[in-house]
Amino acid sequence: MSVDIKICGVSDRAALDAAVSGGARYVGFVFFPRSPRHVTPAQAAELSAALPDHIIPVALAVDPDDALIGEIDAVAGISMFQLHGAETPARVAEIKTRTSKRVMKAIKVSDTPDLNAANGYLDVADMLLFDAKTPSDMKNALPGGNAISFDWTILAGRDWRLPWMLSGGLDPENVADAIRISAASAVDVSSGVETAPGVKNPARILAFLEAVKQA
Repeated sequence: MSVDIKICGVSDRAALDAAVSGGARYVGFVFFPRSPRHVTPAQAAELSAALPDHIIPVALAVDPDDALIGEIDAVAGISMFQLHGAETPARVAEIKTRTSKRVMKAIKVSDTPDLNAANGYLDVADMLLFDAKTPSDMKNALPGGNAISFDWTILAGRDWRLPWMLSGGLDPENVADAIRISAASAVDVSSGVETAPGVKNPARILAFLEAVKQA
């Protein structure tokens, strides 16, 4: 089984080049000022311009207002939004209509009942992403990229009519097990290929991509 890979939180050319050379399918740019991976529309435009046509640039935003949606929509090359906040199905549909771009909705998960939230987005999103829910007692937590995972077994045998991606605490050392256990056909990594928050390590990116290929 071929597994698509998304390298998220890319903010410099070295990380971008590693993602491209290693065979990533998606590259994510974070538009969330509180994140150490935050980029401006100008930075994202410069980086996305260096991507070959077969790699999909994804804009990650957290409960974005219309102004930010407009700024991101104006970035040449961005072809998908990843909504990582508490966006309702109606808001997802509105953003999709407003931009005419594909939308991936993140579903925050800690146990099996959390998966039911995906059902509300099946008619409005183009793709789902299952990420670890942030613990309520975690200090300075971000909406994603917190290097925490969830029990992958709860995804085993589940089927949605939308394609889906696995995220949350993945790294070169555990991604093969995550794929085997969850049967994910796409995986997403951010903190797991960093040497410090927001500092991507090209060698770790390449190791992650190779681990997925060997899974």
